[in-house]
Amino acid sequence: MTHWFHRNPLKATAPVSFNFYGVAGSPSANKICNDLRTSRARLLEMFTDTTCDPEIMKNATDTYFSLLQGFIASLDGTKQENKLRFMQNFKWTDTLQGNTPSAQQDAIFELVSMAFNVAIWHTKFASRLAGKENVTEEEAKDVHRSLKFAAGIFKHLKEVHIPRLITPAEKGRDLEPRVMDTYMVQCKAEAQEVTIARAIELKHNATLIAALAFETANFYQKADHTLNTLEPECSSKWRKYLQLKQHFYMAYAYCYHGQTLLVSDKCGESIRSLQEAEKCYSRAEALCKEYRQTKGPGSTAKPSEQLFFTTLGGLIKNTLQKCERENGFIYFHKVPAEVPQLELKASYGLAEPISFEFPALSEQCTPEVYTTFDLTKGAKAEKAKPKQEEDVKPMKEPDLKPQKDTGCVIS
Repeated sequence: MTHWFHRNPLKATAPVSFNFYGVAGSPSANKICNDLRTSRARLLEMFTDTTCDPEIMKNATDTYFSLLQGFIASLDGTKQENKLRFMQNFKWTDTLQGNTPSAQQDAIFELVSMAFNVAIWHTKFASRLAGKENVTEEEAKDVHRSLKFAAGIFKHLKEVHIPRLITPAEKGRDLEPRVMDTYMVQCKAEAQEVTIARAIELKHNATLIAALAFETANFYQKADHTLNTLEPECSSKWRKYLQLKQHFYMAYAYCYHGQTLLVSDKCGESIRSLQEAEKCYSRAEALCKEYRQTKGPGSTAKPSEQLFFTTLGGLIKNTLQKCERENGFIYFHKVPAEVPQLELKASYGLAEPISFEFPALSEQCTPEVYTTFDLTKGAKAEKAKPKQEEDVKPMKEPDLKPQKDTGCVIS
């Protein structure tokens, strides 16, 4: 079934020339600088190229990151910082802060900022693919894989590289823990949405579907709670999305749990579970309207009008009517006042981040070439005439409006 995911904008960055004339004291050193400039520019182009796929993206990222490692990895046989790490200034905007950039003269800041954008690209690739009218089984797998890969990047950056920054991320910026955690958990939750759709299509056990939906709702709740201390003006729309998905999947959980109870001849409890599903669905419907009315980055879609949403509404209604009919003819059970407890734990189908590592150091970046970078000479061009600060313009992202859902399921 066609999915709908909220997406924040890509990070934007100022151009970087890597012009170290005077410092780069050999043809090989100059070639590294030139290749850094061109590979960076190409990678930035790939972020907004709709023909780019994960393989093309991997080739572009490996080329740039392997060269950038030459400004980070220790190349002189000691444990001291690479002398080139603090040579170049980098400016990046944040996904929640508009066009106001952060700047650090630190190659690790560039590494984590660019990798963050790679993760965002994978989520956008997944969203574009999942929003197609006819999603094949292979495409569904690609969506699932891209979301788990993005989660792996966020996890790796948070645990390994962001702690190495000299200047910690400011509150509300992309690299601070709350924002990183929210992106990672959202990716896991969305990957499980694909799993749930597959389980429903293949008519898996209702208990498994209910458990997966419950775990997914909990992921969305966790992500929402992580953002509750951020400034509302930059996180409100994102939080509305997380909240509506939480209630939507709680409705799924109660709906399928109700089916399980009916099969177990617990018709009264089944009716109560379906009634709770209706309540959660109504709350999700209200949040869809609030989402659309809330200002902030993200889609202007009407999620409550898309087929993935309306299908669940019909399923809850029909299942509840069936339970009530059965209770009136066969069971005559009293409907309890208390909602049945969802003590559900999924044994299968839970999404885990795919492990991510940066590529190895480029073969161009040898200790011999490293010694030809002479910081005592300074960058002649910069000394002669300081360059005017470059403006950071937002990425020109393609307009990816949600397509009309024909009702086709993932097959």
